[in-house]
Amino acid sequence: MFGNTKAFSSFSVNDLQQAKQFYQQTLGIETEDGEKEPVLTLKIAGEPSVMIYEKPDHTPATFTVLNFPVSNVEEAVDKLTAKGVQFQHYEGELKTDEKGIFRGGGPVIAWFADPAGNILSVIEQR
Repeated sequence: MFGNTKAFSSFSVNDLQQAKQFYQQTLGIETEDGEKEPVLTLKIAGEPSVMIYEKPDHTPATFTVLNFPVSNVEEAVDKLTAKGVQFQHYEGELKTDEKGIFRGGGPVIAWFADPAGNILSVIEQR
């Protein structure tokens, strides 16, 4: 039924303008404003694939809503940290190092939040 449909993901934020500034300026992603609705579309790799909408009673997602594949997580963490991004630190099964990088089996990954508190990641893919 949906085999030939271009699907897209979406999530909410509490401030669309703040989200636009973060995704454009901090992460360097091209965005597109909605024509009729107050939404923001992230154009990842040139394709509109993620829609962000403002929700007055927004609650941040407690799971990763968007993963950014990179060739070197440590390098990406250093660059984002220099732009003011703060990485999450976890203990236990997902214990991260002092930079916020998980290296404990599986892909090397580091999590951070957008201004609305939604969890994003940089994940190493070679």
